[in-house]
Amino acid sequence: MSDAITHFDALYRANPDPWDYQSSTYEARKYAATLAALTQPHYRTIIEPGCSIGVLSAGLAARCDRLVALDFSPVAVRQAKLRLARFSGSTANIAKLPQDWPEGRYDLIMLSELIYYLAAPEIIALAHLVARDATAQAECVIIHYQGDTETDVKPDEAQDLFCQTLAETRSFAITDHLQSTDYSHRTLIFLPAAHF
Repeated sequence: MSDAITHFDALYRANPDPWDYQSSTYEARKYAATLAALTQPHYRTIIEPGCSIGVLSAGLAARCDRLVALDFSPVAVRQAKLRLARFSGSTANIAKLPQDWPEGRYDLIMLSELIYYLAAPEIIALAHLVARDATAQAECVIIHYQGDTETDVKPDEAQDLFCQTLAETRSFAITDHLQSTDYSHRTLIFLPAAHF
């Protein structure tokens, strides 16, 4: 993990927006579609691991009382903090997942372009944490690129492993959004315990 942190910090130091989150038409459309597909107009608490520089975070912060944004890159978190400064209930913190996951109760878990960066045991651990901390009818959004990510676990495999693990302890309904062939967008809505 320390190698990954060094790698990503170097990317952010060389270019404050290495994936053009602020200027890319593709990213803008993806963020708009992500926010439009949320099932609730407002949430009490949202957690967004892998927040990067906080572009999507700002859209989420406008939709909740409290946003917990996380990233393992200190350089990215500094930018996210600046972007979220105008939202009083929002924080951006340095966190390595899954070990630094903050225990809480979350109505929306936003996993955008994140889980395929984790090793299989970390994906399983993250799923257990989400199962533990998601509120009774919480929403979990999983978004990932459909191209080559050069990661050990491919994006679709990561999503499948996450969902299979989650299903061991929580029941949920799945909606797959067919917005683009470039990325996958899945919403999980947790069901009351009686449905398990």
